[in-house]
Amino acid sequence: MQLKGEQLAAHLDRELRPLYVLYGDEPLLVIEAADAIRAKARQQGFSEREVLTVLPQFDWGQLLAAGGNLSLFGDKKLIDLRIPTGKPGKEGSTALQQWCQNLSMDNLLLITLPELDWREEKAAWFTALANAGIAVKLMAPPLAELPGWIAGRLRRQQQSADLDSLKFIAERVEGNLLAAHQEIQKLGLLYPAGQLSAAQVRDAVLNVARYDIDGLREALLAGDIGRLTRTLDGLMQEGEAPPLVLWAMSEEIRALATIRAGMDAGRPVDALLKDAKVWGPRATPVKRAVQRLSTPTLEAALRDAGKIDRLAKGIGQGNIWEAFLRLGLSLCPSGPARSAGR
Repeated sequence: MQLKGEQLAAHLDRELRPLYVLYGDEPLLVIEAADAIRAKARQQGFSEREVLTVLPQFDWGQLLAAGGNLSLFGDKKLIDLRIPTGKPGKEGSTALQQWCQNLSMDNLLLITLPELDWREEKAAWFTALANAGIAVKLMAPPLAELPGWIAGRLRRQQQSADLDSLKFIAERVEGNLLAAHQEIQKLGLLYPAGQLSAAQVRDAVLNVARYDIDGLREALLAGDIGRLTRTLDGLMQEGEAPPLVLWAMSEEIRALATIRAGMDAGRPVDALLKDAKVWGPRATPVKRAVQRLSTPTLEAALRDAGKIDRLAKGIGQGNIWEAFLRLGLSLCPSGPARSAGR
């Protein structure tokens, strides 16, 4: 069965099938759809998860083995199969068609693919998957429909804006959904629920401090003490909202902690970067940072971020900007040493 992206939420409210295929030209939408399916699967008792990434020389026997390896405790398993090239090859085509003939309610297979052309959508392996399960094509909305898409995202965080403001955001992001997503998140951090004024939208979207926020994240990943200190000072002088600063720093730390933990468990770093939604120009600095930092250091940083969050909410005492600086310095090569008990 073929579904549109906007139909997936209603489908998951009704049922959960043993096979899903997600593909399209917009990574943000594919990632969000996969997250929704995984969340529903957890609710339905799929407590085990195995991730398989189809790289050169991939052994397709791993897929069939994953489906046959039942838990000693009888837990249901979600098998997360990523095919970055969108081309499973002859062996993969055979394995996928074989899987479709033996679906089990104890195994949920979630396949993610890039955009496919019409020939690939007509291939025997894809046709078998679409007929046996649910295929969801996730494409970026046309520019003319982007204001409506932004309005829907604002509704999720109990906010709204007039049509001119929605068009203004759409024009600024130039069709980039990830950029639009970040601007919408920022509006949620800066302003309370309700109707946003045109001035609020323009101030947030045009705020040049967003470049300083990007610079802060870059300095944090690079462990550049001088730039980190200067950027935090500039953000403080400009009156930037502390929740936005905390969000930017915490997002990087959480990604680093997740990737580092996976590396400690022996997983390949490139697969971990995809799992953590790290791609494009950000991938290289994240990869360098995670090689430099240890799991205990990152876990301690997450605890510190939690303390800053409470400070931002008026719980506890201290200077929040000094706390930001201490957090950043703890991740720099010559940052303050952690005590043995942390």
